[in-house]
Amino acid sequence: MAKLLFKLNSVTDEEADFVRARLDEAEVNYYETTKGRFGISLAAIWIRNEDDYPAARELLDDIQADWLEEVRQHPVQTTGERFLEHPTRFLLSIVAIIAIASLTLIPFLDAFK
Repeated sequence: MAKLLFKLNSVTDEEADFVRARLDEAEVNYYETTKGRFGISLAAIWIRNEDDYPAARELLDDIQADWLEEVRQHPVQTTGERFLEHPTRFLLSIVAIIAIASLTLIPFLDAFK
């Protein structure tokens, strides 16, 4: 009987691809379920044979440790870092957001007079 190995609901695509690639390299017999059309099902990676679970779980622990190291080597830029890198583009984006929001809300402001 199949056994749940790894939930994919809050996982980035990069991490999911990393896990899939490593499981494929180790020739683990698994299948994947999606969250479905309405997003209420369980997106996960399942081991087909329950007897393979302990070895697969140990491999997954190693995979997650490798992923953590990978993420630490390539940190994501914060909003402040992006602002310091490209202040003009950042400010123009804020102005564009305000302009679009204003144009969207102006017709409704007359309704409350």
